[in-house]
Amino acid sequence: MIELNSIQDLVPVANQLLALASDHSVWCFKGEMGAGKTTLIKALCDQLNVTDPMSSPTFSIVNEYRTTKNDTIYHFDFYRIKSQQEALDIGIEEYFYSGNYCFIEWPELIADLLPERRVEIMINLVEGNKRVINLTTYGETRD
Repeated sequence: MIELNSIQDLVPVANQLLALASDHSVWCFKGEMGAGKTTLIKALCDQLNVTDPMSSPTFSIVNEYRTTKNDTIYHFDFYRIKSQQEALDIGIEEYFYSGNYCFIEWPELIADLLPERRVEIMINLVEGNKRVINLTTYGETRD
């Protein structure tokens, strides 16, 4: 459990999450609307040295970002999809098994398509503007 007490805590929290799960490429972010999923993903991307402007891919479903090392990071938002077939139609499995970071908002809407090996991050709003973040890893770690 990680506590996020203010926006100033985002950088250390992002670094802590990366240290805990950097060997996983598929990251699922859960939490109610306004919990801070996109904000946390932006902080993670900042720590991974993304050079592109970042925004929620609510309408495009996926945004692609480049890092200073020319690595690719994919950011998905499945809030508006009507069926898992839409995710299959964009080639979701190719993204998931590319080895690149895949940060996914609203993963519960494509639950049957998620790889076994993934990270789930649950963000819960608590008193005031505080958040509690729980990280769970699934599947074996890479050698």
